[in-house]
Amino acid sequence: MQIVYHPHPALTWKSSDVTRIDPQLRAVVREMFGLMYEAKGIGLAANQVGLPFRFFIVNLTGDPEETDEELVFINPVIRKRKGAEFGEEGCLSVPGIYAEVQRAEEVVIEAFDLEGQPIQATLDDLAARVVQHETDHLDGVMFTERLSESLRREVDGKLAEFEHRFRQAQEAGEIASDEEIRRQLDEMSRTGQFEPASK
Repeated sequence: MQIVYHPHPALTWKSSDVTRIDPQLRAVVREMFGLMYEAKGIGLAANQVGLPFRFFIVNLTGDPEETDEELVFINPVIRKRKGAEFGEEGCLSVPGIYAEVQRAEEVVIEAFDLEGQPIQATLDDLAARVVQHETDHLDGVMFTERLSESLRREVDGKLAEFEHRFRQAQEAGEIASDEEIRRQLDEMSRTGQFEPASK
């Protein structure tokens, strides 16, 4: 398992609901936390590791020692949004790109935890921003798509570099074709199997 980069097809894939919480899912979540910490992140969505399922992980401290701060949101739904504010965001799937994004100041999110228990939380500040960013991922939306036109122009060059490197890797046979990746994502969605799509 590894973090995938723009323009990997998993990043624009609308994720399917998780239908069971089992040891396989728990193992995937543990591995995702390891990848997130290694990349110095504070949130990671399943499709960022090539999995077409609706769940994401968060640890706002970014500290692997702070396991009490680890949160898992399975089949999340944002029920309410309140206020609006700008804040800087980045993304592990486009490392090195940072920009100001407008988000709701406060959200109410409902989901299930890793024990299958329903959770509801009212979040604000950084926590609200992170769950909105990660929920967007599960809907196939990158934060760069939420930028103003002028900010989008500023990051377009960097996004093009990511695309160039991705296409080169495909031509070299290091990454499967978009068509093959989509086929794998569709198969995983249908079977519910946690086998990541090609890198």
